[in-house]
Amino acid sequence: MPPRSPLSVVPRLRLSGFAALSLLPVVALLPLKVQAQVRPAACAGTVLELRVLERGQTRTDRFRFALRLEAEGATTAAALDQLNQRLDATRKALQGLAQGPLTIPAPRTYASGGASQGPRRRQASTSISGEVERGSYDQLIQVAGRLPGVRLQGITSLASTQNQNALADQLLQSALKQGREQAERTAAALGLRRVALLRIDQRGSGTVRPLAFAANAGRQFRPEEAPQPSQSLELNLDYCLS
Repeated sequence: MPPRSPLSVVPRLRLSGFAALSLLPVVALLPLKVQAQVRPAACAGTVLELRVLERGQTRTDRFRFALRLEAEGATTAAALDQLNQRLDATRKALQGLAQGPLTIPAPRTYASGGASQGPRRRQASTSISGEVERGSYDQLIQVAGRLPGVRLQGITSLASTQNQNALADQLLQSALKQGREQAERTAAALGLRRVALLRIDQRGSGTVRPLAFAANAGRQFRPEEAPQPSQSLELNLDYCLS
């Protein structure tokens, strides 16, 4: 069962045809890049507006990484030659680690130094991005920490599609349950008996938490210690209390 953050529920009461009355509480949910809306029906009683928010995490399936490669030389050609050597060494080190194709943009060259900073030098840089499986997490960090002119720009935890969907369903069910319970408690406090759901407005966004990288390449890094992929969902719910 993936961990979930505490729920928050923010209710507002509205008497049909009268001014709005405010209360206080909210609930939160999961990550679908979707907006779903159910149009409200008529209410002959009191309308309770809730915003429900829920967040949760799931198991890491793989990691997306980005490496930065840098080189320098007295001329642009010399800087590019060194960059090509470092690029070849990095490609070889990633063989057997990276899943799928690598993305390597064209190199960028620029000048540095000169005047009081010493002789003018030419710099060249590029990057390599791709994905590795969960079990190659530490090996990737060791590669990035030990190759000259290579540094790890970032690692992002990724979940499998199955785990993402399972977490989304779990958070949605939990948010609807919390919204219903809050509406029933509010109705009881007002001496009302009937609770009917009028409207659902769902807004979700999947988020992947970036993984912080420690520069110490002398220890082992464990994938289970990396921040897990997280998702959030927000529902706006309207209930008719009568």
